[in-house]
Amino acid sequence: MYILAYDVGTTGVKTCLFSVEEGIRLMASSTRGYGLYTLENGGVEQDAEEWWSAMCSATREVMEKSGADPAEVSGISFCSQMQGLVLVDRDGVPVHRPMSYMDQRGEDELKACFGRGIKVEGANVFKLLKSLRICKAASLSAKDPVWKYKWIERNEPDNFTRAYKWLDVKEYLIARCTGNFIMTRDSAFATMLYDTRPGREGWSRELCDLYGVNMDHLPEIIGSSDLAGTLREGPAEELGLACGTKVFGGGGDAPLTAIGSGAIRPGETHIYIGTSGWVSTVVDSQILDVSHMIASIVGAQQGRFNYFAEMETAGKCLEWVKNHLALDEIGIFLEKKDITCGFEKKYSSLYDYLMETVEKAEPGAGGTIFTPWLHGNRCPFEDPGAAGMFFNIRLETGKTELIRSVVEGICYHQRWMLECKEKKVKVSDIVRFVGGGALSDVTGQMMADITKRRIEIVEDPQNVGAIGAAAVAAVGLGIIDDLDQIKGLIRVRSSFDPDEKKAGAYDRNYSVFKRLYESNKDNFRTMNS
Repeated sequence: MYILAYDVGTTGVKTCLFSVEEGIRLMASSTRGYGLYTLENGGVEQDAEEWWSAMCSATREVMEKSGADPAEVSGISFCSQMQGLVLVDRDGVPVHRPMSYMDQRGEDELKACFGRGIKVEGANVFKLLKSLRICKAASLSAKDPVWKYKWIERNEPDNFTRAYKWLDVKEYLIARCTGNFIMTRDSAFATMLYDTRPGREGWSRELCDLYGVNMDHLPEIIGSSDLAGTLREGPAEELGLACGTKVFGGGGDAPLTAIGSGAIRPGETHIYIGTSGWVSTVVDSQILDVSHMIASIVGAQQGRFNYFAEMETAGKCLEWVKNHLALDEIGIFLEKKDITCGFEKKYSSLYDYLMETVEKAEPGAGGTIFTPWLHGNRCPFEDPGAAGMFFNIRLETGKTELIRSVVEGICYHQRWMLECKEKKVKVSDIVRFVGGGALSDVTGQMMADITKRRIEIVEDPQNVGAIGAAAVAAVGLGIIDDLDQIKGLIRVRSSFDPDEKKAGAYDRNYSVFKRLYESNKDNFRTMNS
């Protein structure tokens, strides 16, 4: 018996075929990339046809590599980037190119709603309190989905008139597979139109009225392990799968990464570094810290939440380094090593090379500090105008120090979010570290040294989202009873304890790192308004 899990990220989809007869065991995987289109007006979009084409191509390769019979695939599930907006017509065709979670065109729409009257943290106090009362969160970032929705309504009225349903990324792919329009609870909560009060869970008419959202656009809400539908004949043929295969709700990357990391019980914490980055702690009640932009998002497990702090660009900073800082050396490396085609192989090879470069520089990067805010920032401060910078470059600063400072800067920001979270919750002493950023032991040790926590990296840290997707489908199929059983199936690859000898350089840099935003926020506003 097999489960096919899709991990739909910002820059690519990873397709994993798992055997679920004796635990969850990876049989084959394939990754395909697609575009992320950044516009001059703050827009960040993707192409739905590129998602589907990548998904079909990767699925066919996985089935061929594994030799599995499509009839043996018992279920399909998704783990996906969250807070995108895919407005579709009645046929499931997007009326506007999908808007990424990074899209920040809705600043004017946000100000029009929250920017008037008596304000707290820059938001109208009465509207803010209503939102906090109903869903324990509020749409205070221009990147939140409701402002994307309102942007299309104001700027593209013809497209808005054609809109039938509001979907997120995986919900669009589920609709493409099944013809059904649904949204899982975690995705519904991420719209911040969802009532989380016990006994009232579901779309909130009060919040829809507050934001001016047409409730007819909102799809049916289901659980992560619930059946979303079955695979239709046409999509099945394109994917190379059997018509009628069960398709489950799955979940967003944040809650399902927690499941796949094994950090699933209250208090347990994981750090993720992929294109974006976050720190997430499992809690059994909703907690909110408006001052630091940290909220509890609905988890894949009923009655549990993920107290979630996010940074916009983490691994994306390493991609920037590869493209703009190390490109000459990377080119030589590829030529000598003869790295052939393959999205994932090429990525891992480049990442290994960068980590080899990082190891050559001393902790503290010679006093050079990098701020990883290449597309603004969310936590612990919300500022779409914040930007990256190298601070304290001197004549003796070389490329190795610059590259190391980028990795250290990502870790400093993760430590900052950890410390902000501890003002509200107890964070576990042992932290699981997952995502593409956890592929290297160099980064694992650096994360331990900078955060002063014991860091555990699980086997296949880049596959934890897909493992989480397979787990919720396994519950839906009745293979396992509940998600708590997953923890015993997640093995740790390596552990790292903080090295006290490195604390001096890191603590000094970290104290300066935290002051750099406050010292430069007016400059950011001048340069990037």
